[in-house]
Amino acid sequence: MSRQIDLTTGHITDKLIKLAIPIMGVSFVQTAYNLIDMIWIGKTGSSALAAVGTAGFFTWLAEAFYMLPKLGASICVAQSMGQKEYKKVKDYIISALQMTIALAALYGLILVLFNKPLVEFFALGDENINKMAQTYLITVGAGMLFYFGGPVFTGIFTGLGDSKTPFIVNTIGLVMNIILDPLLIFGVGNFEGLGVFGAALATVTSQVFVTLLFITIILKRKMDYVTINIFKSPKWRMIRGMALLGLPGAVQSGIYTMISMVIGRFVANWGPIPVAAQKVGSQIEAITWMSAGGFSTAISTYVGQNYGAGKHDRIQKGVKVTILIAMCVGLFSTLLLTLAPEFLMKIFVAETETINVGRQYLRILGYSQMFMCLEITMVGAFSGLGRTYLPNAIVIIFTALRIPMALLFSMSLGLNGIWWSISVSSVAKGIILVMLYFILDAKGKLENQKLA
Repeated sequence: MSRQIDLTTGHITDKLIKLAIPIMGVSFVQTAYNLIDMIWIGKTGSSALAAVGTAGFFTWLAEAFYMLPKLGASICVAQSMGQKEYKKVKDYIISALQMTIALAALYGLILVLFNKPLVEFFALGDENINKMAQTYLITVGAGMLFYFGGPVFTGIFTGLGDSKTPFIVNTIGLVMNIILDPLLIFGVGNFEGLGVFGAALATVTSQVFVTLLFITIILKRKMDYVTINIFKSPKWRMIRGMALLGLPGAVQSGIYTMISMVIGRFVANWGPIPVAAQKVGSQIEAITWMSAGGFSTAISTYVGQNYGAGKHDRIQKGVKVTILIAMCVGLFSTLLLTLAPEFLMKIFVAETETINVGRQYLRILGYSQMFMCLEITMVGAFSGLGRTYLPNAIVIIFTALRIPMALLFSMSLGLNGIWWSISVSSVAKGIILVMLYFILDAKGKLENQKLA
């Protein structure tokens, strides 16, 4: 139990930070997988970047599938831990793993079988880029079980109050990816580099190792309420309960990705250079939302445990502390993206045209960083209470508005109009979610959904 944090007692800020920092570390590590790929792939040219960026939309879409077991398990495990219902903790973990295997197999099969039409949706107009994107998609599709495994195990451990173990495990996986990327992309000695395929293979290999390491740790610790006995008869009521809790976040993630794919299709009208620039720029911006995501997961776990323990006043204090932290992170990111966009782009790519397009992307998106942090944090606060539908509905609605705004703004601002549609919607979501939380709380309407 020493690795786990009881969030229902003690100093609130200390407990939140102690839990959040390793979660943020995990988020950075998961983002770093893509960043490392971008750094090395960027050295081979914008065409390869465009290929990985195009295929990356579908690996991003995978989040919509693994969010079902990840979110459901995180919420249910956290609340059950707060209630000291350890038998339920065990059953939720088994159910989450059973869901993960089924969903990963389904989605991976889709990517492998339909890789060509999926890539051709973007109409890049370059057969070489299309083929590289298809290769990347097939490779990650074949390893989709392990792509799901790391995040779901991370969610389970976080729900238990142990955020250090996922950080250590995912960091080890990142180090492996850092070593494998240049070797497999460019080759060494008599071994010829594999290019885009090498980048995909490095990532999949690292994810396999991460999943197996999580399993090994669980087996060695021998905790009665943490098990991977996936062959037990499924508890459909628990699976359904977790699915209902995770569904809003999964739907929101899926729709968000599909909207981004439509936006990506708009961007492709300007050619492969903007596609590559957006891919690099979004990975840089991901540093912000991964930081906010760390505190979002922390506040969700914190709220879940304290709700289970019936400590409402403690919940509200924790939410206010997390909002202040999120604002500080967002303001720092705004300064970084608006004042040093060219420097950041040059880390990943050398072509002047790609740098110029990416510089504009980062500067425009920079203005919305604080509001994006607030949006992500508030979704976590709602989730800890089991109120996952309302915040995700708001996120979906305002994210969907990016499509008409992109069409409208681009008429007068060109490509920059698309970037502005993203930034404006993020500002709106952040403001609305903060206001909504405190209005509902003041009226006493933040009641938790009943767990399965």
